[in-house]
Amino acid sequence: MNIIRIGALITALSALLPAAGQADPKGLARIEHIVVIYLENRSFDSLFGLFPGANGLANAKKAPPQVDEYGRPYPTLPPVMNGSQTDSRFPSDLPNRPFDIARYVNLSDKHPDLTHRFFMHQMQIDGGRNDRFAQLSSAGALTMGHYDLSGTALWNYAKEFTLADNFFQAAFGGSFLNHQWLICACMPVYKDAPAELKVWKSDPVTGKPVSDPSVTEDGYAVGTIQPNYPPFDSAHPENRLPPQYQPTIGDRLSEKGISWAWYSGGWDNAVAGRKTDDNFQYHHQPFVFYANYAPDTAARAEHLKDKTKLFTDLKDGFPQVAFFKPAGSKNQHPGYSAISEADQEVKEIVEAIRSSAIWPSTAIVITYDEFGGFWDHVAPPKIDRWGPGTRIPAIIVSPFAKKGYVDHTAYNTTSILKLIETRFGLTPLTDRDAQANGLQGAFR
Repeated sequence: MNIIRIGALITALSALLPAAGQADPKGLARIEHIVVIYLENRSFDSLFGLFPGANGLANAKKAPPQVDEYGRPYPTLPPVMNGSQTDSRFPSDLPNRPFDIARYVNLSDKHPDLTHRFFMHQMQIDGGRNDRFAQLSSAGALTMGHYDLSGTALWNYAKEFTLADNFFQAAFGGSFLNHQWLICACMPVYKDAPAELKVWKSDPVTGKPVSDPSVTEDGYAVGTIQPNYPPFDSAHPENRLPPQYQPTIGDRLSEKGISWAWYSGGWDNAVAGRKTDDNFQYHHQPFVFYANYAPDTAARAEHLKDKTKLFTDLKDGFPQVAFFKPAGSKNQHPGYSAISEADQEVKEIVEAIRSSAIWPSTAIVITYDEFGGFWDHVAPPKIDRWGPGTRIPAIIVSPFAKKGYVDHTAYNTTSILKLIETRFGLTPLTDRDAQANGLQGAFR
């Protein structure tokens, strides 16, 4: 065989192999639909710490105890607070270790919200020791709480398919920022932010920080803020982010002619200005922050839809990529949604897909935006200034997912983008999603 023929053979063989650093796409071509269900505010240990075979609470016995502002271990955890009041459902002297929340608040009831802010989150992580969660939490001991989810829909899907136990929120802090990272792997820009959005707030008596800045000194939005375009929270019209122009995963999909949609519970009511009990959260709709999806644009009309349209589309033609965001009343966010409410919402969506024509070619990723203030024993990896933050649950439900499997591969929220990009041949949005593992370990 001459040199020319050998060279041609090598070139042909190389074309069949994945590029360096890329996931082997074998089998991904079978996936015609990718659906992301995006829940709220729970760490991995707080929901799946008891899951068999996962890196959970059984591996946390040697984790550092929670410490006070002087670095001294608490004799007992600070009391659980609900706003300025002690939550009387919980003992005031819980031991300084993880505890079962269901002993005091069951899965169908609500418990207080917890601090989950950008700068304070990094202080809670404390260089990977994760020992200042209770000290810096508005809810005290609750940060160390967990549930046994066995028997729930989420648990059953994790048992039947694949649970990722090394999956981290992309950025430190809360919901607004991590929704942005889900669609653009980028930081929202606010260069001319008012000075008051860059201020720390502390308790006047204790000096304990109660709120950190929403915007960094160099002009990046990191805390909850409202979109410039409606719908937005009319109670805070002054705290609105200027229109954003960074490319999003929606833009990448549209450029390639790949159909997609973001479905939201309560979207139609929010757009119409109707006040309902679904508790729509405006900062949970990330595309509204971008000029490409301003009111009256064709892109908004085509891609931003109400939950009810999801069920219609399952019958009439479902997009190749879909995101589903429950309304606030059903998203599992502490304070205004119970575990069981979100569990039923997830089951409704997943079972509708499983009984539809698209199921044989679908991959569903069920995950959370961020930790919600809950402790986790695993130190997040260090990538850049923005994160990743605390470990969160992720479940991959698909005919192509490994069955009854716990995937220990390192992932973060941008791994979802990488999966979509790898499957549909899209250009990465930033270095973060370009370097992420694309959930390939979950598929067989």
